[in-house]
Amino acid sequence: MRADDLAAVLGVRAREAHEAFLGRLAAMERDGQLMTNRKGQLCVVAKLDLITGTVQGHPDGYGFLVPDDGSADLFLSPKEMHKALHGDRATARQIGVDRRGRPEGVIVDVLSRANREVVGRIYADRGIFYLVAENKRISQDILIPPEMRADAKPGQVVVAELIEQPSAHREALASVVRVLGNYADPGMEIEIALRKHDLPHEFSSAAKRQASRLPSELRDADRKDRTDLTRLPLVTIDGETAKDFDDAVYCERDGEGYRLIVAIADVSHYVHDGDALDRDARERGTSVYFPRRVIPMLPEKLSNELCSLMPAVDRLCMVCDMKISTRGEIGSYRFYPAVMHSRARLTYTQVWEWLSSNEAAKSRDARALAPHLQNLYELYKVLAAARAKRGALDFETIELELKFDSRGKIETIVPVVRNEAHKLIEECMLAANVCAADYLLQQSHPTLFRVHEGPTPEKLAVLKEFLAASGLSLGGGERPTPRDYAKLLSSIADRPDFNLLQTVLLRSLQQAVYSPGNEGHFGLGYDAYTHFTSPIRRYPDLLVHRCIKTILAGTRYTPGGATWTELGVHCSLTERRADEATRDVENWLKCYFMQDRVGEVFEGTISGVTHFGLFVTLDGLNVDGLLHVTELGNDYFHFDAVHHALNGERTGRRYRLADRIAVKIARVDLEAARIDFVLPEEAIAATPARPKKKSRRSETA
Repeated sequence: MRADDLAAVLGVRAREAHEAFLGRLAAMERDGQLMTNRKGQLCVVAKLDLITGTVQGHPDGYGFLVPDDGSADLFLSPKEMHKALHGDRATARQIGVDRRGRPEGVIVDVLSRANREVVGRIYADRGIFYLVAENKRISQDILIPPEMRADAKPGQVVVAELIEQPSAHREALASVVRVLGNYADPGMEIEIALRKHDLPHEFSSAAKRQASRLPSELRDADRKDRTDLTRLPLVTIDGETAKDFDDAVYCERDGEGYRLIVAIADVSHYVHDGDALDRDARERGTSVYFPRRVIPMLPEKLSNELCSLMPAVDRLCMVCDMKISTRGEIGSYRFYPAVMHSRARLTYTQVWEWLSSNEAAKSRDARALAPHLQNLYELYKVLAAARAKRGALDFETIELELKFDSRGKIETIVPVVRNEAHKLIEECMLAANVCAADYLLQQSHPTLFRVHEGPTPEKLAVLKEFLAASGLSLGGGERPTPRDYAKLLSSIADRPDFNLLQTVLLRSLQQAVYSPGNEGHFGLGYDAYTHFTSPIRRYPDLLVHRCIKTILAGTRYTPGGATWTELGVHCSLTERRADEATRDVENWLKCYFMQDRVGEVFEGTISGVTHFGLFVTLDGLNVDGLLHVTELGNDYFHFDAVHHALNGERTGRRYRLADRIAVKIARVDLEAARIDFVLPEEAIAATPARPKKKSRRSETA
């Protein structure tokens, strides 16, 4: 072989060897056998304990890996967060601890990507277009190639499809698939929330076709094997703006007690396990109620028509028929499918006017319904007394209603007047839900319970330490009951620090979830509780209806495609998702409402205390903002987590949860939906300082 031929062959083999070597290095890095240390040097790791979890981003650029096994979160530096986006599934390895003592990790491999589309605003800088995500947990800028921006103008809100995910060495790339419009356009805040929280908001073609084939009215076949309640004067009682009516009530005296009938729309007659409507409903999990717009769990053909218990038409229903004593005890109950005919669509305001005055005498319809409404009111008082006796918690809260102008922006914020007609319906629904839970337990049928557990041992220890500092104690030892909480709430009702104490008690409790395991409902004081009364807008209620109907038919219901545990987790997550989305929309609308109030001073209540400042809720507006610790005056403030307070080191000034405070609006950031407060100068001077402890010498002098 000639010398030049040999050189050519060796060159090819050298390149092949080099490429193989690089491939091996890449494989070792993916498998966690290779890492780069802080000096940029490659290190081989012989054996590695990898941690699998979900990436959770932070608006400031860093993030955490939340492990699947429940172990401590791994801190991920901004450099590591460049490899993934919020929500991605990844494996990571711990490399030590950060400056704050938290376990720190590096991402070894991204297992799956959570973000296919991202909603955000498009910007341009020196001819380079990029997207800033509305979800602030996605802090990386996403590049938009010029040919892929679909004529979107800088500042507009767009939906972009990710065409390249981020990695250690490159930015994410995306292509604009839809221009939503300008940031302040009417309804834009809802369009953003739908996509930011990945809320399903368009029904599938299959679900639409199935809904279109449903009848407009009841057929003879639908009435088969059902109890005829059409002669019974059932009525619906809802808010003025309600459009879906899924519960109707009737009450009559029964000897010394009462007979209460709660009739609930029979959605399960039309929506069957595994069909197109059911698949869409399960994916949504719940209806989402935004200001001025609803994203229903079911198409309007069902939610507002065929399954809505409208007046003067026959409707299918599932009935809970109860006998209740004058002590508020449910002696017996039975469930059955029925046909009903609502006599009236009433509102809370209307019913309370009739019950609290002689308004009923002014209307023939009112005169006909008045005796039944009076029976309901008497029963409500009986049930309310039983509620107090069993120690159900009743925290005092102030609800506010947003009033909108023609452009969909807040015009005013007014208090919601909650009268006893609201509570009347609430007690009727609670009774039916308790019966449903008891029935399913008696029949040993699996289902989803509404579980609300008491405080965890950790939260209970913190609560007791806080109460002890206030000269109080919570009964019940290591397992306090709702009655212990209620007793303490009653004993502190007249204290000036009641709001603080009530808030701390409320925050010691866990969130309610859906679960196949019955752990009772702590807040309501029930040993077993489930949701039966709203199958139009909550998927768990639809599941409970199916369970009850199969028991009545002598069979058992097994949901397809998921276990009961998986359904409980899913329904709990969709509930949280809906809450977060509506909260985002309301916060943005409130910011828009307050942007012309910069410089004004408001009274408010401290609703949160952190090491970086105070969250304050303004009186009469329910608008929240941040008073940063640097705005509290010329002092160094220590965060006291146990007592929910910031304490000034030099001045002794103290700011505690639920304290009253005056603040001035300094800045309104619409993009971040955030309001920043400062203290008026006179407020700093007026903040009381804690009395300093006397020295031992002065005490004995």
